[in-house]
Amino acid sequence: MSKPVVLIAEELSPATVDALGPDFEIRNVDGTDRPALLAALADANAILVRSATKVDAEAIAAAPKLQVIARAGVGLDNVDIKAATTAGVMVVNAPTSNIISAAELTVGHILSLARHIPAAHAALAKGEWKRSAYTGTELYEKTVGIIGLGRIGALIAARLQAFGVEVIAYDPYITAARAQQLGVQTVTLDELLERSDFITIHMPKTPETTGMIAAEQLAKMKPTAYIVNVARGGLIDEAALHDALVAKTIAGAGLDVFVQEPPKESPLLALPNVIVTPHLGASTDEAQEKAGISVAKSVRLALAGELVPDAVNVAGGVIDPYVRPGIPLVEKLGQLFAGLAHGPLTSLDVEVHGELVDYDVSVLKLAALKGVFTNVVSETVSYVNAPLLAEQRGIAVRLITDAESPEYRNVITLRGALADGTQVSVSGTLTGPKQIEKLVGINGYEIEVPIADHHIVMIYTDRPGIVAVYGGAFGEAGINIAGMQIARREAGGQALSVLTVDSPVPAEVLERVRSAIDADVFVEIDITES
Repeated sequence: MSKPVVLIAEELSPATVDALGPDFEIRNVDGTDRPALLAALADANAILVRSATKVDAEAIAAAPKLQVIARAGVGLDNVDIKAATTAGVMVVNAPTSNIISAAELTVGHILSLARHIPAAHAALAKGEWKRSAYTGTELYEKTVGIIGLGRIGALIAARLQAFGVEVIAYDPYITAARAQQLGVQTVTLDELLERSDFITIHMPKTPETTGMIAAEQLAKMKPTAYIVNVARGGLIDEAALHDALVAKTIAGAGLDVFVQEPPKESPLLALPNVIVTPHLGASTDEAQEKAGISVAKSVRLALAGELVPDAVNVAGGVIDPYVRPGIPLVEKLGQLFAGLAHGPLTSLDVEVHGELVDYDVSVLKLAALKGVFTNVVSETVSYVNAPLLAEQRGIAVRLITDAESPEYRNVITLRGALADGTQVSVSGTLTGPKQIEKLVGINGYEIEVPIADHHIVMIYTDRPGIVAVYGGAFGEAGINIAGMQIARREAGGQALSVLTVDSPVPAEVLERVRSAIDADVFVEIDITES
């Protein structure tokens, strides 16, 4: 039998090929040469890329034998995950390969800003000896604010503490106990902005976090403070940052990522108080080797039909066909749960009720964690790092099975405790021949709502006229309500409304409606497809 064909479309470390082993036919192609790439894909079972090769719908259509796309790195902007999933092609990446490199680059930016290293180098290289022009500041006894205390944020905290700094952090999903373990004080975002001498941001890029550091936030910073972004372009509003730097309402910025890359004609590049690097977060020999070895192992697993922990779109592996449809359902329940959780999570139970308990359902616990963390951490979340993310945050996780399920053949419930002692729960099931994903419970309220892209969940005191209030407000804002269900335990008590809407709702509309109905819970939850 012929060996499976593995196509390497960009330069990868020699260790990558060694990790693949002798069981494959290795072919090489220049992934930026489009005609050559499309021709080479015709026989490929797997393709390994970095960031330059575009594996879009056209490329996937040209590869009828393709089983796996492997990105030797973290970001997946150059891979059409939806097209791959539709074609049944697994997409894998190396989510932990660059965390040390990114953390070290962040520290490098902070030190360069503090001591004006790039500008001093450039001046001396031109023969100018300007010692007094580049007087800097010590890190010792300064305050460093970390926005996003995930894996990279935690590494930065550990490294900076050696400089004798005070580290504070803003992360709505970290528990106080976890922060204490890291030697970090958690604060509000406003307090972090006001107190910090250096700020570094490490959040995922979502609709909620895009532009989260804008003119209003920059105005809260000290005029002597610096801000660094080595995470995702767009977390900082670039126009607002430019204005703040020109006006010198902040001292400077260090940027490794940009909204547009390369940042052609960006006015930020011309400012003397900005240090820029060309997206070097993962550009170390060690990170590239780790990434190559990681995805090579994933390719081996995928082509052998085994579980691939780093698959970002499908679980892969030997999972019973009866269990497999529950995986995307549980991931979505995890996102719904995270949207309802108003504070740090301390424990999570994944309860499986019904006929599913006769099968190995351990993958559903992984799916739940993947869903919970998908939109709340900066890292790409996979089946291998989701349990580690929970462990790092001190979250106790249990899988509970029970053959009893009186209402549905199978029901899966995510039930968790938050740091303030409150409980959150969501339940879901698959119904009918088409296995429609439905949300059947929230915090003890019984409902039956097909899971869609956009939901609004409200809990308020039951009284006449509430539906008219929010229905009218959304109608005036041009938001179409595609579905609605109301549940209550008793007349005049607390009522739950779950709306399905066709598009995201502007924040000001949400706040206006929340205030109008005096809701105890009012959240919009957008579901991200894996």
